[in-house]
Amino acid sequence: MVSRLLLPLLTSTLKFTSPRAWGVAILIWMAAIAPARSESIDLRVAVQKNVAQVNVGASVNAQVLDGSRRPLGEIQGMNGFVAQAKDGGVALDRWQAGAIWIEPKDKNGVVWIGNNWYRGRVYLVPTQGGLTAVNYVDLEHYLFSVLGSEMSPSFPIEALKAQAVAARSYALHERQGARNGIFDLGATQGWQVYQGVSKEATTTQQAVLATSGQVLTHNGRIINAVFHASAGGCTENVEDVWVQALPYLRTVRNSFDGSTNNRLGNASYQWTETVAASAFNRFGVGNIQRIEPAELTPVCGRFKKARIVGDRGSKVIDGDDLRTALGLKSTLFTIAPQFPQTASKSNNTKVLPSGFVVTGKGFGHGLGMSQWGAYSMANQGFNYQQILGQYYLNTTLAKIDVQ
Repeated sequence: MVSRLLLPLLTSTLKFTSPRAWGVAILIWMAAIAPARSESIDLRVAVQKNVAQVNVGASVNAQVLDGSRRPLGEIQGMNGFVAQAKDGGVALDRWQAGAIWIEPKDKNGVVWIGNNWYRGRVYLVPTQGGLTAVNYVDLEHYLFSVLGSEMSPSFPIEALKAQAVAARSYALHERQGARNGIFDLGATQGWQVYQGVSKEATTTQQAVLATSGQVLTHNGRIINAVFHASAGGCTENVEDVWVQALPYLRTVRNSFDGSTNNRLGNASYQWTETVAASAFNRFGVGNIQRIEPAELTPVCGRFKKARIVGDRGSKVIDGDDLRTALGLKSTLFTIAPQFPQTASKSNNTKVLPSGFVVTGKGFGHGLGMSQWGAYSMANQGFNYQQILGQYYLNTTLAKIDVQ
């Protein structure tokens, strides 16, 4: 049985008890965030991937169409539905088809996918793991949300502009290289975070509109403008972290990440974690004795591979796998054993560490722009072009037509 649910208001700051007031609330909210733009470049963003079911709806009345865009019917605004994968297709309320579109009838309408409101429309399609919900959204509108999802809206406007150009370049680079016919990129940290209209702010819209259509290019091609939270003072040559060398993702050393001008406080620049010895049990080397670098990146010294030594052998693992297993912010760290205070000093007894102290710098993979570095540069008076030039070498700022 396909269930129906009531959708929440678009913003927690607007509280109405009567359903009849919701339409007014939506119109006020949409007028406040930004006017609608004409159709331009659409991105296909997989908001939910390979799930058994997904909550969907619209803020206004919306058309329901099948995968060939033949009309199936209409849903009322502010009513929610559960879409399900069924018999190789999609079931939604009383309809079933190979794929289903939900398109608001008003250009200011938004759609509900999962747990958030999104601009644009939604395409529901069966995939190998179940159901995938794809948000078809205008590129610039998409960026309104990405900026607020990836960077604090309170950051200086020049840092937000730099983030807008980097995020736009990254999205279009992914769109050009999309490896399937369903979506261009996802909505999680594995791509760039996109959480819908709740993450939009006046400052994120200003930054996107001020840089409208601007992208970074190398030899006339849009670059893979990856970014991360904090470099810890040193970004990497891309081939030392991933595989392919790229002329614009080169190592950069600077102190912007740790600048005292970071009034918000960059706790990611330098950090310390204490890890219990039992955290290494999963690696199957017995009682842990030590962890040592098996391979470091040649410039910054991030862990590429780590050797874990125990009383039953040793094991070499990828630095990223060690970071994930221990919940660390980056692979730029040193690690030292901690011994119990009551440990025996007998020469006949080998004392095993009770844990390890990890002292590290940075947050993320260390490639491309450091967001905290951008923050500091903006605070010191650098503009967004200078920020981008600091982190993406051998590039040109170009403009594409997004109208």
